[in-house]
Formats: sequence, structure tokens, C-alpha cells
Amino acid sequence: MKTRKFDFIAIGSGPACQKGAIQAAKLDKKVIIVERDPQPGGSSLNSGTIPSKSLREATLDLTNFFERSFYGIPKEPQEILISDLNFRLVRVLEEQRKVLQRQIGRNRIELLCGTAVFIDAHTIAVFDDSGKQIDLLYGEKILIGTGSKPRNPKNIPFDDHTILDSTRLLGIDRVPKKLLVLGSGVIGSEYASFFAALGTEVTVLDKREHMLPLLDREIGTHLQKALEELNLTFLGGKMVEEVLPKKGAVVVKCRDRTQVTGDVLLYALGREASVSGLGLEAVGIALDQKGYIPVNNNFQTLQPHIYAAGDVIGGPCLASTSMEQGRLAARHAFGAPSRPFPSFYPIGIYTIPEISCCGLTEEQVKKSGIPYEVGRAYYYEIAKSQIVGGDPGMFKILFHKVSHEILGVHIVGRGATEVIHIGQVAMTFKAKIDYLVDQVFNYPTYAEGYRIAALNGLNKLR
Repeated sequence: MKTRKFDFIAIGSGPACQKGAIQAAKLDKKVIIVERDPQPGGSSLNSGTIPSKSLREATLDLTNFFERSFYGIPKEPQEILISDLNFRLVRVLEEQRKVLQRQIGRNRIELLCGTAVFIDAHTIAVFDDSGKQIDLLYGEKILIGTGSKPRNPKNIPFDDHTILDSTRLLGIDRVPKKLLVLGSGVIGSEYASFFAALGTEVTVLDKREHMLPLLDREIGTHLQKALEELNLTFLGGKMVEEVLPKKGAVVVKCRDRTQVTGDVLLYALGREASVSGLGLEAVGIALDQKGYIPVNNNFQTLQPHIYAAGDVIGGPCLASTSMEQGRLAARHAFGAPSRPFPSFYPIGIYTIPEISCCGLTEEQVKKSGIPYEVGRAYYYEIAKSQIVGGDPGMFKILFHKVSHEILGVHIVGRGATEVIHIGQVAMTFKAKIDYLVDQVFNYPTYAEGYRIAALNGLNKLR
């Protein structure tokens, strides 16, 4: 088989490889994307970010969630069918796939469906589903962006109906009456809140004492209280010992003899790099202790011409950061002017209510010994929130007590993932908390929460 030569080979078609391939093409390089699945886009498009956020919006709309406080007319859970939820999901996926195909075509990038396997440091064999070799590629530069997959222990009896991971959950054929969620990280918390909003009785179990423990503790507590109002129960400090299917249901047994039963279980205790069968041993690339591909600050592996980006290199495992990692990797690969990966960036968690943050948590500031103050603005103080439904939420701004430099911004509540960028930009330009007081914000908006929180914080210094 004749070897075909490319300047840039992207293995995978998720956010990292999409942006890496497009950037390489913009630099007039010959580029090919090799994607194992028939539908390009990676888990972000097909089973992760886009599907989960589409289901979230469908849930909010179908339940009249934001109208409840005014009109008290939520649909009963049995009125909402999975087909109703999936209608929006299918439409969104169709449109996003069209956008991706247009971007690939417009940039003259070749897309090859098949499984990539390293033969040597520059050569990749591509196989079809039957195991037949269909192509042989040589790449001057190579980007690995094969993403991640749910971490599924062998002692958990997964099926496609009762015991599910986040990928299998998308194929569910009903809205369960009782849902058990193992894990209170981002994925577990998001899906738990979706189903709670649908009227499902949700129980979340985790060995940790509160949900989303990586968040600023006050923000996490605020979220947990809001979820409890949606009939969600959190059981912390629980070590799960056994998961048993039982006559169309599932039973979870914990070490402390706690036992809970549900119609469906979502197992959301972590993800792992999707690298099996890639042939990394052929190029001398070993995984780190957590099972991810180690890279340097330029996203280079131990082989300098082979780059890796996105979930395959570990946290933060966000589509947004993966996109930028892929773009920077491609620029470095071909010597284009670049800059380091940002030292801070916003994190969005699409629970109900949603959360977004940028910068340090209060716990981190305390640990560092920095003298600080906190400014808060509660959603009940914000006219916009009252107009649209009076939802729970708050702004929390941490700033240096002496220099007034903004150290961290944390928002929980409706619109959080949109308005966080005001705080991000302010921090990027090292604006002081006074800046947020001196600006005029549109009224009524959620954004004016920044000014209210800034005034609250500065008033504490007087």
C-alpha cells in the first residue's frame, strides 16, 4: 500500500483536533483528520457537551421551569417523554454536524473514517471496522486528540436499560421515576439536576461530603440547597460496595450498610483517556500514573513532533480549553507566533442552576495567606432576576484587601456561564474591584450583579 504524505495528521475529530486541524490548514499545510466513528465531532458533539446542554435546555422549556415561580404551571413528569427531549437534541446535532462538515470542507481538510494505529513515529496505518487496513499515512506533525470515555469498572454490571454511564444514558427510552447517581462531579451533578427538574426523584451518592467539591465551598453549598428544592437528595460520605440489578430496578449497597433503590442508575465516577489500540508503545509514549498522555507546555509528547491535546492529556477536560490547546499545538508545530496557554479561564457547569467561575476560590486564597475581602450580590437583589422568575443565585467576587486586585469571580444562577466573561476580561487586564463600581451597566441585567457585589465588598473595608 502506497504511503500518503501529510504535513499534519489529527487523530480524532473532537474540539482539540478540529481547531488544531483548521489552524494547520490556515497555515497552508496539507491536513487530514482520522476519525474512528462514522459521525465526526468526538464525544463533545456526539455524547458529551452538546447533547447534555441540549437536553438541559429542552428540560427547562418543556417543564416551564423558569415560569414556575410566577404561574405555578409545571408539566407533570409523565407528560414529558424522552422523544420530546430528543427532538431538540437531534435537531442540534444535525446542525452542528453540518457546521463541522462545512468548516472541514472550507479549509480543504481531508476527513478519513477509520481507526488510526501508529506503526512508527511518523507512520500511521488506518483500519476499518472489520480490521482491514484501508490507508497508510505519513505525517510530519501529528496531533493526538482522541478524547476520553467513561471509566467503567468491571464489577459494575452495565447494560443499556438500567445501569448506565453518561454515554448509555443518551439512549434511555423513558424518564425514570427514581434515579440513582453515583458521583457528584460535573457530569453526575449536571444530569442529576436535569432529571430532578423533570420531576424524577433523584439520589446522588458520593464518598465526598458535598457536591462539586472542587468549587468554592460557598458556591457549592448554594447549588446543593437549590437542588434540594428540586427533590434531589445528596448522600455524602458513602463508599459504594455493590451495585445489583434487581427485577427491572437497581440496588446500591454502601459500606456503612446504607442501601438505596432506583429505576435507573447513572455511574459517573470519572473518565479515562481513550487511547486503547492507538499503538503508543510503537512510538515510545507511555501514559502517566493517571492514565493520560504527558505533554510539555507546548503540548508536545516525548516525541517532539507528536502533540496531544484535550481530554487525552487530563484536566481541565473542557471543550473550550481543548479547542485552544489544539490551536496552540498546531501553531507551535509549524513555528507560527504563539503565546502560552492561559493561566486562568472560565469554567462552566450546566447544572440547574448553572455555575461559572474564574480565578481563585476562597479556600485557595485563604491557603495562600493573601489578605482579601469578599463582595456578594444575591439574585434577589437583582431586578432582572425578579423579572424573569426570581431564581436562586449569587455573585461572589474575591479581591485583594490592599491592592483591590480581583482574585476570583464565582457565579451561581441563571445566566452565570454568559456573564462570567465580564469578570474574566477584568481579571485579564488586572482591573481592580473599583473598576466594577465606576462602570455603568445596562439595567435591568444580570451583569449589574458585578457592581452590586463590588459595592458590597468595598463597603466592608470602610
